[in-house]
Amino acid sequence: MLRLIVLFIFIGLGLYVGTQSAGQQGYVFIAIANTAIEMSVTTLLVVFIMLITGILLLSKLIKKVWRFSSESCEFFGRRKVRQARALTNEGIIQFLEGNFKLAEKNVTRHVNHHDMPLLCYLVASEAAESRGNHQDRDHYLELASQQENSRLAVEITRSKQYIRAQDYDLAYQTLEPLFKTFPRNVIVLALLKQSYVQLKMWQPLLDLAPKLVKEKVITQQEKMDIEQMARCGLLDDIARRNGKEGLINFWDSQSRGTKKNIKLIEHLCSLLIFHKADTEAFKLIKENINKSSPSTLFRFIPDLKFSDNQCLFDFLESHLKKDPNNAGANSALARLLMKEKNWVNAQQYLEKALTIRTDLNDYGYLTEVLEQQNLTQAAHEVSKKILTIVNKNVA
Repeated sequence: MLRLIVLFIFIGLGLYVGTQSAGQQGYVFIAIANTAIEMSVTTLLVVFIMLITGILLLSKLIKKVWRFSSESCEFFGRRKVRQARALTNEGIIQFLEGNFKLAEKNVTRHVNHHDMPLLCYLVASEAAESRGNHQDRDHYLELASQQENSRLAVEITRSKQYIRAQDYDLAYQTLEPLFKTFPRNVIVLALLKQSYVQLKMWQPLLDLAPKLVKEKVITQQEKMDIEQMARCGLLDDIARRNGKEGLINFWDSQSRGTKKNIKLIEHLCSLLIFHKADTEAFKLIKENINKSSPSTLFRFIPDLKFSDNQCLFDFLESHLKKDPNNAGANSALARLLMKEKNWVNAQQYLEKALTIRTDLNDYGYLTEVLEQQNLTQAAHEVSKKILTIVNKNVA
């Protein structure tokens, strides 16, 4: 528009000057090297205006041609982008359907024209990994890592692939530095937790548990389960490295709340008995039964090995005087009597325990006691009872 205005101004000026100078056209002489040009002033003005007009028209024509060329390039470029997106979408569907080879082919077919090549390479890597082609899997991940802002998505994908392949060491080596950079990413936290569990890295798992709850990766109940598993694992590690002395020292260093955890106490008892620390195990059992009377601890008493079991009998009998309906104490006393081959009394205590609660182990002990007394029919009836309970639980 501006150029047209300028053009009309020049034409108007030319007409005005031409009119005013009619009959007084003047004279113009231009000499360039051996060439001489002669013309009137009016002719010069007309030539000048025509030249300007030509330049303006030519520039407009060039711009139209350029715009047409650019629009054509953009059209074909957008068409290729649409094709790339369509193929990628189709490839993702094929990947979800399990057609991994075709999915890999489609997502990489026009990756150079896709506006999100990172997505294409990640899907291709997953497809190659699903086909068992680890070389292509790693190649696509390398291409994906060359894209901008790709580190988090690439390393999470890589870690998932390592975990699926049960390469937990490699997964941990990938996730640990990622966790330092993205400490609140819920996927990184979940994968790191899984790696810690599989690698039995119990102390790091304990340290991670509060973070997992804070970021809502796990619930509070799951946190308690994880902490219990980790502390049991720590007990196993210490027992393996340092024996019963290490176990006792470690337990003494724990907080009061930890020492109240009945599952940990049970695990510690089993480890102490395994490492022939029967005196220490019995002391632990007595202390905790006297404090809170957890019936589950009674089951460890028959496994204790002393030259004289009288102290064990006295302890159980004293508790049964206070509470004759303590199923755990009745069962433990019956098992001690079985070790003494006192089948009749063992039968009485087992039957008493089973009237209080159903326990498959006690039914098994009762079957053995009856067989030892040649009460074959009664033993058979108890065995049928066991099968009925098992079938009911399975159903």
